[in-house]
Amino acid sequence: MDVDAYVAAHNADWQRLEGLINSGRSLSGAEIDELVELYQRTATHLSVVRSSSPDPMLVGRLSSLVARGRAAVAGARAPLWRDVGRFATVSFPAAAYRMRWWWLGIVVLGNLVAVALAIWVVHSPAAQTAVGDPYDIRRLVDEDFANYYTEHSAASFAFQVWTNNAWVSAVALIFGVLLGIPTVLVLLTNQINLGVTGGLMFAYGKGDVFFGLILPHGLLELTAVYLACAGGLKLGWTVIDPGRRRRGQALAEEGRAAVSIAIGLVGVLLVSGLVEGFVTGWVHTTWLRIGIGVVVEVAFLAYVIVLGRRAVRQGETGDAELRPDQAPVAG
Repeated sequence: MDVDAYVAAHNADWQRLEGLINSGRSLSGAEIDELVELYQRTATHLSVVRSSSPDPMLVGRLSSLVARGRAAVAGARAPLWRDVGRFATVSFPAAAYRMRWWWLGIVVLGNLVAVALAIWVVHSPAAQTAVGDPYDIRRLVDEDFANYYTEHSAASFAFQVWTNNAWVSAVALIFGVLLGIPTVLVLLTNQINLGVTGGLMFAYGKGDVFFGLILPHGLLELTAVYLACAGGLKLGWTVIDPGRRRRGQALAEEGRAAVSIAIGLVGVLLVSGLVEGFVTGWVHTTWLRIGIGVVVEVAFLAYVIVLGRRAVRQGETGDAELRPDQAPVAG
């Protein structure tokens, strides 16, 4: 398509639509009819340009004009609670479910790394010596590991771990666009810390304490971190191999889905932070602590699988792009 010729043919309609939107006065009946017609026509123009022209400036101009035209025609936005409800029941679970194979792969590989490292630490005195001197290790396994969860008030500790985990997940997810390298570093750092700490606890006969304090919050927390890493690696792979889409289009679509995951994980990590702050260090019955963690984890996975699978079957991807109301037509 000749973009310049297309702009020349339809620019008058776009300028007239913009003039009606910006008029700042009550429109007559004829002008309202004209506004609706021009809005529908411009939405069709946007669809044609998107499918035929890579010109980002023209697409941006028409996208903004269609969005403003929709607001002028509709008269009011949907209530905020409806947007929030749709995000919670459609966008986030769809984006998470669509990442399920990346997510599962990271769960398997990440935990293999942690378990292998823990086994090495348990059976290698040299590895234990490299981590720290025996006095510091003994203090860690006997006191510091358990005291970490109770040395601050439950509320302040929950807020601290929530913000820290949200930041780590955001780095893993958003900076995945750099070919996934920062995401891999975040994942390796997380698994190394987990493996070394677990290995030291088992080496000194404190494996039950380790799992009793890690599992209540760690099931959901690690699930969230692995999902963030899955989104980051998917974003990085899209830069390398966009498939049949143009690289810019593919990156934009996957980037918007990644933002859906990032926003959703804020809520997920809030829940895990509350469990870590109010349950892990303060519920003294081990089976009850772990049971709470298992219930929370199962509830989250069921939420993603049930709502996410349904949304994906309906064509949702988690991409929150604003699309025109009218489908493209020929001519």
